[in-house]
Amino acid sequence: MNSKNPFFKGKLFTSSVVSAEVDSMTVAGTMNKSLVLLLLLVLGAGITWNMVDHNQNPIAFIIGGAILGFLAVIISSFKPTYSPVLAPLYAIFEGLFIGGISALFEVRYPGIVIKAVGATFMTYLVCALLYKYKVVQVTERFKSVLIAATLAIFAYYMVSLLLSLFLNFTPIHYGNSPISIGISIFVIVIAALNLFLDFDQIERGSQAGLPKFMEWYSAMGLMVTLVWLYIEFLRLLSKLSSRD
Repeated sequence: MNSKNPFFKGKLFTSSVVSAEVDSMTVAGTMNKSLVLLLLLVLGAGITWNMVDHNQNPIAFIIGGAILGFLAVIISSFKPTYSPVLAPLYAIFEGLFIGGISALFEVRYPGIVIKAVGATFMTYLVCALLYKYKVVQVTERFKSVLIAATLAIFAYYMVSLLLSLFLNFTPIHYGNSPISIGISIFVIVIAALNLFLDFDQIERGSQAGLPKFMEWYSAMGLMVTLVWLYIEFLRLLSKLSSRD
């Protein structure tokens, strides 16, 4: 059962990690923990949102939250047994980042946040239903193509960031040109398709009887995808709004 999702490492989702614990991972348990992480993320987001609302500079919290959230994911990917602690911390730290970014977008484009939240929720709901009723089959080829596209996007973003920092370079996904909007739509599609990988690995982990702590690990993986999807919707909607 080799995972093609970068967060769901293959070794972590094999019978070799199944412990002798009576309690094991379940789909319901993972979904419940995902809700807990979502609530913590909203709580963290409220902090930086209120800072912007009161004319305070949230940049330190935004950057700090992004870095600490990223570190929590990296550490969990190597030490999944730490996930019951790191997953809630990730949600709070990422909330600080999301809240600040969202508030700044909202100031410039009023109403954009509720649209992005609604688009993210509807995308999640549609993907969940398509997966539940087996309309979309998560095959090995599907996984391979999707993981390749995901890694290509990540590499493109990293290279673009480095070039823009050290050279007089403007990435093509900046601005509101038709090409830039097309790139955003493509990235949103890839992010949405990653939800199917998350659902598949959660189901497979439950069937394999993985340890209970993997519920937190899997819930964190799902949250990573949802946060990515939300950010991409914010970017797309801001590009469309700036063309008006």
